Amino acid sequence: MFNLPQDLPQDELDSEISDRLARAGRVILYVPALLVLISIAGWLLRAVDPDVLQGWNPMNLQAMLLTFLCGGSLVLSHPRYSRARHITSIVLSCFVALLSLAVIFEYSLHTSFGIDTTNVLGQPVRNDLLSRMAFQAALGFTALGVAGMFATVRRPAMVLAADIATFIQAAVVLIVVAGHFIAVSRVFDSQTPVATSAQTMACLFLLSAVLVMRRTESGILKIFIGQRAGSKVARVLLPLILVLPFLREAARARFMSDTRMPAYYTTALLGAIAAMASTAIVIYLAWRINAMEIEVHDLSLRDGLTDLHNLRGFRLLAEQALRLANRLNAPFSVLFIDLDDLKKTNDTLGHQAGSDLLIEVAEILKSSFRETDVLGRIGGDEFAVAGQFGEEHIAQAAHQLQVSADVANRARTHPPMLSFSVGCVTMAAGAGETLDSLLARADQEMYGVKRQKKAAARSKAARPGPRN
Repeated sequence: MFNLPQDLPQDELDSEISDRLARAGRVILYVPALLVLISIAGWLLRAVDPDVLQGWNPMNLQAMLLTFLCGGSLVLSHPRYSRARHITSIVLSCFVALLSLAVIFEYSLHTSFGIDTTNVLGQPVRNDLLSRMAFQAALGFTALGVAGMFATVRRPAMVLAADIATFIQAAVVLIVVAGHFIAVSRVFDSQTPVATSAQTMACLFLLSAVLVMRRTESGILKIFIGQRAGSKVARVLLPLILVLPFLREAARARFMSDTRMPAYYTTALLGAIAAMASTAIVIYLAWRINAMEIEVHDLSLRDGLTDLHNLRGFRLLAEQALRLANRLNAPFSVLFIDLDDLKKTNDTLGHQAGSDLLIEVAEILKSSFRETDVLGRIGGDEFAVAGQFGEEHIAQAAHQLQVSADVANRARTHPPMLSFSVGCVTMAAGAGETLDSLLARADQEMYGVKRQKKAAARSKAARPGPRN
């Protein structure tokens, strides 16, 4: 049985994208208000001079009123506002739905309530300001009003209904607005006048966009502001998926009206374009998912502080390298490195100083070994290196590490000093030793070196100073 996915937890949402959408929503709401003011100014100019702005189709009173009510409802539906404001938002949306439904009933019943005429010298005269809005605009505002009633819904039982209402209103507004602009662009070479106002269509589109952005704060639309791979892919593909079908249909209408190309070639051309576009999307989708899978895989195998492999990653890659060495009958060596006095550094100078030492050791390892060698931080203060080395080469590498540490210490002007103990072992070609046994032997070698250091330090401390 199909089940809707659960709501994304708050900690999985991208707060930066959420904040951007919230700011964008607040800014977008100013645009419908500005368009209403421009329409009012246009009507005032026409009242002074009826011949001014001829050919301009401004918003009528109904469209301006419904735009104002929708904008107010969206402003008051902010999730941080009080319950009283949310109730006011729902009431305003109800008014929008009822007023626009009344217009739809007028069209459906072929009647008029008479509000689009004024009485001049006892004669009814049509008033364009009070004229009935276009059926398409009324349909869009009805969808906005109904969906706006759910804008403040947060209860889990009502979230699904809110998402469905939002999807329906988005589809209705998309049809209405796209139909207007396709008609304006004369894709079909039609001379039929466009009944809807461009300002009204722009207001419908912007108000619908704000409502959809508001719904990303809860419900299934949260998927677009998530941090996971699916959310990132969805954010990239959504604009393409929304735009490409309209471009395809517009191209189809244009090509079908062109008699210079046979209909079968027109169909083949458009089909090929759609196939190539779909293939490009699939390629991008597969490439993006693979890249994210590699990124997740690397995160699971790498130490976040040093960017070396963690214990799991080290064992996985070192085992592979050891199997390859056995197949090639080549020697294989392991170094075990322990950072001296890390706990003392953390206790006296702070954990940041200890972290800096760990990062410094990691950088020395990266600069001292080949890219084909396996480097890892396998414990809190323990590092390991595995690769195809002979005894001579691994001894040289261990010596080079000590030289690098001495160079780093000479450049220091304050503690802590960098010091580590190194144990190294080599498996003879064809010996068939396991990685665990090599690590254990290298660990013992390292502890032998550490004991020698401590013994030398105690001997130096017990040695009497020079006599005066």
